[in-house]
Amino acid sequence: QVRLVESGGGLVQAGGSLTLSCAASGRTFNSHGMGWFRQAPGQEREFVACIDWSGRYTQYVDSVKGRFTISRDNAKNTVYLLMNSVKAEDTAVYYCAATAIMQPGPMSRYDYWGQGTQVTVSS
Repeated sequence: QVRLVESGGGLVQAGGSLTLSCAASGRTFNSHGMGWFRQAPGQEREFVACIDWSGRYTQYVDSVKGRFTISRDNAKNTVYLLMNSVKAEDTAVYYCAATAIMQPGPMSRYDYWGQGTQVTVSS
């Protein structure tokens, strides 16, 4: 199994940067694909980004391409979401998730979820 603990959320000015971290525990971390999702108030949960087990393959929702970067450091059992040039529309609760699929996509089954971390962009 995988347990996920998120951190790094907070208040950031529009145009600024923020890095979210997701610390994973479990012996099988290196075999899991990882994803980031977000949910704004009154909105549906939205896929943001995902990364395969090796860190070589990534996917992003169009609205964050060129601004956000997902990465992982398997030696530290940690996945990151670097958010650059943030916009007010990025305000949401961000969730880290893990899947047994080693090379996942937006529609993959994510079985493990973090608690969520709030990101608020001021404008």
